[in-house]
This record gives sequence, structure tokens and C-alpha cells, in this order.
Amino acid sequence: MTAAAPPLAGAAAKAVDSGRALFWRLIWIYLLATITAVTVSMGLGLLGLEFTPRQWLLFWACVPVATAFFTSIDVLVIRSHLKPLAPVLSALDAGERPSGAVLASAVVRALNLPQMSAVRVTLLHGPMATLSLLAAVYTLNTFFDGGIAMWQLIGLAVLILVFASPAHAIFEYFAVSRTVEPVVKRLAAALNGPIPAEQQAELIAVPLRNKLLFLAIFVCALPLIFSAGSFLYKFDRMITGHGFTVPSGELAALYVWSSAVVAVCILGAVSMAILTSSDVSRSAARLVEAMRQVEGGRLDEADVAVLTADEYAQINRGFGLMLASLREEQQILEVTQDLAGELLLEVLIERIMRATTDLLDAERASLFVYDEKTEELFTLYADGVGTHAIHVPTHVGIAGAVFTTGHVENIPDAYEDPRFNREIDRRTGFRTRNILCAPITNKAGARIGVAQALNKKEGVFTAKDEARLKAFAAQIAVSLENAKLFDDVLEMKNYNESILKSTSNGIVTLDAEGRIVTANVAAEALLDQTRDMLAGRPASELFAANPWVLDNLAKTDATGEPVLAVDAELVKWSGAKASVNLTAMPLIDADEARIGSMIVMEDITEEKRVRSTMSRYMSKEVADQLLSAGEDELGGKEQKVTVMFSDVRSFTSIAEALGPRETVSLLNDYFTEMVDVIFRHDGILDKYIGDGIMALYGSPFLGPNDADNALAAADEMMQRLAVLNARRAEKGEAPLDIGIGFSTGPTVIGNIGSVRRMEYTVIGDTVNLASRLEGATKQYGAKILLSEATVRDLKRPATLREVDLIRVKGKDRPVAVYESLGYRAHEPGLPALLELFARGLEAYRSRDWAEATRAFEGALELYPDDRLSATYRERCALLAANPPDDDWDGVWNLTEK
Repeated sequence: MTAAAPPLAGAAAKAVDSGRALFWRLIWIYLLATITAVTVSMGLGLLGLEFTPRQWLLFWACVPVATAFFTSIDVLVIRSHLKPLAPVLSALDAGERPSGAVLASAVVRALNLPQMSAVRVTLLHGPMATLSLLAAVYTLNTFFDGGIAMWQLIGLAVLILVFASPAHAIFEYFAVSRTVEPVVKRLAAALNGPIPAEQQAELIAVPLRNKLLFLAIFVCALPLIFSAGSFLYKFDRMITGHGFTVPSGELAALYVWSSAVVAVCILGAVSMAILTSSDVSRSAARLVEAMRQVEGGRLDEADVAVLTADEYAQINRGFGLMLASLREEQQILEVTQDLAGELLLEVLIERIMRATTDLLDAERASLFVYDEKTEELFTLYADGVGTHAIHVPTHVGIAGAVFTTGHVENIPDAYEDPRFNREIDRRTGFRTRNILCAPITNKAGARIGVAQALNKKEGVFTAKDEARLKAFAAQIAVSLENAKLFDDVLEMKNYNESILKSTSNGIVTLDAEGRIVTANVAAEALLDQTRDMLAGRPASELFAANPWVLDNLAKTDATGEPVLAVDAELVKWSGAKASVNLTAMPLIDADEARIGSMIVMEDITEEKRVRSTMSRYMSKEVADQLLSAGEDELGGKEQKVTVMFSDVRSFTSIAEALGPRETVSLLNDYFTEMVDVIFRHDGILDKYIGDGIMALYGSPFLGPNDADNALAAADEMMQRLAVLNARRAEKGEAPLDIGIGFSTGPTVIGNIGSVRRMEYTVIGDTVNLASRLEGATKQYGAKILLSEATVRDLKRPATLREVDLIRVKGKDRPVAVYESLGYRAHEPGLPALLELFARGLEAYRSRDWAEATRAFEGALELYPDDRLSATYRERCALLAANPPDDDWDGVWNLTEK
């Protein structure tokens, strides 16, 4: 039967749908039992119910139809029984994992299938088979003249109900039980846990007593009754059919005797079933009660005595051994729990080793720890040794052998082992009989020490003691690593606190609920709060006066990205204000999980004050660069700089006419206009010199366009002066005239002065030349003069004309000087002026005084007020009358500053 059955789901590689395979396996079991029961019933009917061959053939003709009728109903019921189970098996085949509740329901249904099959056969299959028999007999007698007698019908019906159906039920119960075993295992593995209480309540629990009574009644009692009744009925028909007459008294005595025998047999079978089930139930009940006590954690109350000599004796004995192990494990667990709160390593190790001594029933215990520096094992704990530590090389003695090999050593007689060092016994006065030694290994697999127990109080150390010592060695390893980890964490904590304390930026951390967790000293000072006032407070309360901080926190919570606020105003708890650069960022743990937020606040209040002050002397951009570069830029150094001087013409007479108050007002208006232009072109204000201005381009940082910036500033200063004079004219005030000179070259730049008073300025020939050029504007009638060095540095087109080759006072080398006319570039006649002037200057230097004079006069016709052309015309007339020497180089010597 088994070999011919379809493969069970989960048990054969060819199975495709386990749920479908299980269904067909159950159908196969049912049909096999049905065919067997029908065949046996019909065989017994042939032998004892006196069917004629015709009746027998008629019956067999009806069997397929009748069997198909009642089996179809059973098939439908079997399918309904598999509804909670088959889809789950199919899902597992497909690689899916149903929910825990669905898996639990499937396990319960699989466990209930044997009992449900037996009940189905007893309550459905038997009656339906009997009903099919009645229908068949009626059909045969009515339509085919079967001639089947009532007693034959009753006999066959009783045979089905009291013999065939119970036997079929018992067969299916055990066959289905074996079939669902692998299914239950598979489902239990998928469930990976106990069956929940709500599903467990659906289990059909059939007591052993009921099962034995079922067997006694349906396997013993009913067949016996059927057998006795059949025998008496057949005996009566036999003697009656042969004309024998048995006195009624004797026949009654036979009936009484047969009934008594049957009754005694039934009573004996039922009594034995009850006694056996009661005895088994008592043993099982004691075991179950003990298991419940174990499940409830009451190990001291759980106890199962060995009261019989049957299989339960072995079960109880095994349970007792298991219970003893559980008690020991509970004791170990209690010790571990007691040790869990201990952080002092010395106290922790002492408690572990004392627990080891007690649980191993040993006299002493020792703990050796490996010292990497000395390559030795030393006793971190040793009973009976006192404070003197024992040092052993890692390759010496039993402890050294265990540390080297990593294997547990169980020495029943220490003095018989050549590795044992008797010197320690002589020194301590202790007599070592046996030793149990185990290595201590950390989680990385490295050996870090050895634990050993000495002298088992009774006998020698066992394999169970070895396992216990291994467990304690693991606990010791964890304790040693935890102690080291605690020291490392404490050291890191102190280190981090030192960093936070030393950090000038304010740092505040918040948990996931937005409450303050930590704040460093700088944050306390910046927020005007103490640590106690900050801890645990909601950020919404702390920053209520600073909603922009809360907005930044909300943004970083939403995006997971840092949010920066530059030069923001922070209102302190006291109401004072501070300027800060604030960064809000997510706080991430080692697993990249979000655990809160962090705020970093850089107090730039003083820097902002310094920047504001510096911006009065230089442009904001230059001030920012200087601050970002730091103090290194404030030392003296040589650097190329474009130096500019400007001065108001005839200011002394203007001041005398205006008076002090109006003079200061005039200067303030003038300086406001001019210094704004200087800053706008990236210059810095070096100093005010009376009514004059000294400005620098390329200080403190050299730029690629310093000369262009200086020239652009000079041209714009002239344009601003025109606007200022227009406003003064509207007020009836006299106009102002200025001269500007600048040059480019190497200078010494830095803090110059005394210890008490310093000035950030520049010195050198370039400064002197720029000052001379500013003064030369008066002689040449020019507004803006610049040196050839500045012209060489220009990168942008400029409207210039060469003015002269001059030799300033105190210098031998002549310098070419140019005039900037960019502020007049809008004038239509300016290109012709520049062309005529350039032609005149060329002729002048070629000593062609007549041609030069004509060119300069042509320029004066275009611009009669061009003082530079008039100056050269005068020079030409003078030199024509008094020709210069042959070595004349065209250089004009400036004798005035």
C-alpha cells in the first residue's frame, strides 16, 4: 500500500503541489480502506449469509454504483478538511511564507486530521455505506427479483456497522497519522515557534482512555456480539433446516451461556481498557503536571518519581535528569543575573569564580589572564593564594598547555601528570588531587586566559562539569571584554566631554522627540542657560524667541540634510542678542539610524563687530578676506601695491572762508563720496591726510586687477566730484577741485608704529612717487596722473595720454607719467585732442619745435583750457630760443614735492 501511494508533499523531490499531493494521498488511503472493507464484507457475506451465486453476482454488480455514491460524499468532506491546510502547503512550495496565524491554523488542522478522519468514517462513512446497502437490496428485490431475505440484509448491515466501519476508522486514524507527520514537521519549521493559544484551543484532544475504550468496544465487544449472534442464528437455522428439534430449555440455556460468555469477555475487555488507560493516564498526568510546573518556572516543585517498571519509568528517569540539568541551568542563570549589574572587574571575577566553585562542587578555582607584554599567564583570581599573583609562562604547566592548545583538560590525578607544577602546592600547602581546566576565548576567537577548578569534592570532574566550566569561561570572557569596553567607553566619554568643553562653538544635541540631551559650556554661555536648565527641555520652548532655529530643525528633520544659517541673529534667554552661524544637522548612530538632531552655533558677534569696524577703513570684501586670513596677514611683508593719493585744491582758503563747523561738514560729504568709490573698486582706506586721502589697491591681498581698479576708482571719483559740485552749485557754494596721483610697485606693508600705537600702512618709493604725482597734477593742470608702472599693469582698455618723462626730487631714474581722461571719454573732441597732443609730444622729443608748436596750438584750438598743451607750447618757445645741449633726453625735473 505504501509503495503504491502518491508521493507526500515535502518528502519527494518530484512533488510540485504539496497541498494537492496530500489530498490525493488521503483519498488513496480512504479508497484502499474502503475497497478492503467492501471485499472483506462481501466475502463474509458469501461465507455466512447463504447468498446464491445469482444474488452474489447481483450484489457485485451494484457495488461500483453504491461505492461511488457514498465515497463521493467522503471525498467532498476530505476536501473541506484540507481547506485550511492545502493552500498553505502550496504557498510554501512557491517560496512564500504565510502569516504566523495562517501557519498555526494549518498546523492545528494537520494535527486534527487523524481524529477528523476517524470521526468521518464512523459517523458518515458507515451510515452512508449501510444506506447504500439498503438501496441496493431494495433495487435488486424490486427490479431484478433478487430474493434477498430480511435476515440476510440485517446481517450484512450489522457487519458493515459493527465490524467493517470501525476497522476502517481505526485504519484511517493510524494511516493518516503517519501521513501528516512530515507535513506537521514542515509547517512547524515554517512557523518557527509555539502554536498561539487561540489556535491551540482548536486542537482535538482525545484522551488515551477514550481511545482504549473505542478499541475495546468497536474492536472487541461489537465483533464479539456479532460473532455470538451470528453463530446462534446460524446454529438455529442449521438444526431447524435438518428437522432437528432442541428443547426450548436447552436452547435457552445455550443462549444464556453464550450471552454470559460474551458479557464476561466484553466486561473484561472494557475493564482492562479502563485500568490500563487509568494507569497510563496517572503516569502521564504526573509527567504533564511536572512539565507545567517547569513551564511555570517552578523547578523546585517539579518532581516525577519512578513508581513503575514500564516505559514510563524510563521516561520519568529521563525527565528527572533533564529537570536536574534545568535546575543547574537556572542556578547558572541566577548567578549570571546577579553578576549583570556588577561593573567592578575584581568584584565581578571573584563572584563568577565563587559561583564556579559551588556549581562544580570543587574546593577551589583559579583564573589566569594572558599578559601580551610579558607573554605570561597571571592569576587574576586564585583561592588560597592571597594577594600574591602566580605568573606562569604560556607554555608551562597544565594552564599553559590549555592556553596553547585551546582544549579542555580534565586531569583525574594531578600528581600523575608530568605537566603539573607541584611547587605551587608546596608553597600554598594545598594538596591538588584533580584539575579541570578550560580556555577563555573572546568573540574574535583569540584566547585571553584560562579558568580552572581544583579538587572535585566527590569523585572526579565529569563531562557535564566540563560543559559547565566552558559556560563559565564564556561568561568570564564576556565580563573581561565588558570591563574593557566599559573602560574604553568611559575614556571615550571623558575624551568627548573634554572636546565639547574645549570647543568654542556651542553644540546642542536633541533626541528624536526634540528634547535637549546635551549642551556644552559654549552653548550654555551663548544661550544664557545652565546645563540643568537645558537638559530635557523641548527645543520649541528653548528657541521660542528664535523661530528661525525651529524652522531649520524642521527642514533637517524633513530632508535629513544639514541646514546652514549664516550671520543670523540669536535672541538669548536674557533678551540679549548675538550674531551666529548656525548649522542644524541630523544625528545618526553607528547603524545609520536617525536618533535626533544636533545644532552647532558659532558665535561671530565679536567678529561681526570687528568686521563692521574694518569696513569703515576698507571694503567689506577686503575686510572679509583679511579676517579669514587671520593674524598672519598683519605682519610686515614686501608686496606690490597700487598706492593712490588725492587732495583738494586750495582747501586752506576754502576752510578759512567757511569756518570750522562748515569745513568739517564739507569734508564729511566729500570723504563719504570718495571713500565709497574706493571701497566699491576693492580698495582700502589707508588714512586721511587733512583734506587728502591715501588709498591702497592690492593690500592686504594682491589681486590680478589692482591697477585697473585704481584707475576705475580715480575716473569715478572725478565723476562723483562733478555730481557733488552740482549739488553745491544749487546751494550757491563754491565748487571743489581735486588732484589724484597713483603708482604701482613694491612696498613694505604691515603694522608700522610703536608698541603703544600701530598703523596698518605701506612705505617705500612707490608711496613717495604716488604722492609726487598727486602734487604734479597742479603743475601739469591734470586731474589724474599715474606712473608707467601702473600703466604696465593695466589689463583693460583705458583712455590715457602720456604727459611727460619726469625725474622727481631725490630720484635719478626718470619715470613716464600718464594722464587718465576716462572720466571725459564721452566728449566728442577728445580723440582729436589725444591725436594732436601725441603728435606734438613726438615732435617735441625730436627737437622739432615748430612742428610741436603747431600740434599743441591745434590742440588748444579744440580745448583752449587744456593746460597741458599750453605748457608744452611754452616749453617749445623757450627751447627754440635757447636750444638744449646735445645730450638732452626730454626729461623734466620736478623740483617741488
